[in-house]
Amino acid sequence: MLVGGSVEHAHVAVLEDGDLVEHYVTRKSRPSLVGNVYLGRVQNVLPGMEAAFVDIGQPRNAVLYVGELIGEEELEGGQQPPRIEQVLRSGQQILVQVTKDPMGTKGARLTTMVSLAGRYLVLVPNGTGYGISKKLPDDERSRLRDIARSIRPDGYSLIVRTAAQGAQADELQRDLDRLVRLWQEIDKRRGGKAPVEIYVEPDLVIRVVRDLFGKDFGKLVIEDPDVHDRVMKYIQAVDPDLAQHVELHQGPLSMFDTYHVTEQLRKALERKVWLPSGGYIVVDRTEALTVVDVNSGRYVSGKTLEDTVVKVNLEAAEEVVRQLRLRDIGGIIVIDFIDMLKAQNREEILRAFREALAKDKTKTQVIGISPLGLVEMTRKNVSEGLVEALSTPCPTCEGRGVVIEGDLA
Repeated sequence: MLVGGSVEHAHVAVLEDGDLVEHYVTRKSRPSLVGNVYLGRVQNVLPGMEAAFVDIGQPRNAVLYVGELIGEEELEGGQQPPRIEQVLRSGQQILVQVTKDPMGTKGARLTTMVSLAGRYLVLVPNGTGYGISKKLPDDERSRLRDIARSIRPDGYSLIVRTAAQGAQADELQRDLDRLVRLWQEIDKRRGGKAPVEIYVEPDLVIRVVRDLFGKDFGKLVIEDPDVHDRVMKYIQAVDPDLAQHVELHQGPLSMFDTYHVTEQLRKALERKVWLPSGGYIVVDRTEALTVVDVNSGRYVSGKTLEDTVVKVNLEAAEEVVRQLRLRDIGGIIVIDFIDMLKAQNREEILRAFREALAKDKTKTQVIGISPLGLVEMTRKNVSEGLVEALSTPCPTCEGRGVVIEGDLA
């Protein structure tokens, strides 16, 4: 993990075997709102949309859907949730948390089911029970389940995160105590006058270190000495064993140039991405979905056409997943692999694609191969993607990529 950037942009890059696979960026002028807690005021309730628009003090009103207002676990078996107009009214004050940043013309997405993330745990006030990360081995899940059962306070739900692997009961208890104190402070402030910001998530660097950095990383390299000191203080407080993997960048070149991140970022902003064999993929984003097209390009070395296609598709399966993670593409995604005649080859490509997706920490769902031979999937969309974060729409074509000529312009 590399932490760098400028005063205006903070950048965090994740590399696997030298390849850039994830990149996080935030602008000082436009920080992420995800995780922030607000005391909002309901502006208007729309029964036809089963949603309400809520003023949280941002330029655009945020939206709260009925499914994020009434938790499914609160409903008894088969019970239908009440209509939103039966629960909310205009002018009502309500405690909400942002789950999705504003994008384009859409405001932020909200939930009333507040959750507070720590290093090892996620605390959900006004809940019951506990959950354990499914990415942990069965024996570790069993051990952590016993600890969660013993430390969970009444009136709270607990989720044990993947980072808790190997953590002892006292470490989880300290994390829990801090989160409970944080919720108590938030709860005290909900009596104010809306709209008001009650809690702000840590900045990008601390948030990514908290959520991602663990024993599976070889090292964490930080370019700025002040940021290095701040991260070291945080790690010493929550997981001192990780401190030995943190280092300050030294050398004549910038950190991102030293690790070839700048070059890989530049390629990630391009529409066409070349594969090692000479094939390539093309990534096109639309309002509704993202389409990835796979092409054989210059590769013609297979013994048969089917062999050629399978090799290109296998390379594409790995590269498509890398690009989804790197560009942080969310929503509906359709991948048009090159057509294959044999069903066993189609299954092989789908299996390779799912295995590559297993490395993605963002929630994904692969629907399968459609009758047209398209792989359809969804990926959780939380913040703007890499292209949106590092670019602005062209003022001439307004992002369309074409300039209308003549009298029609």
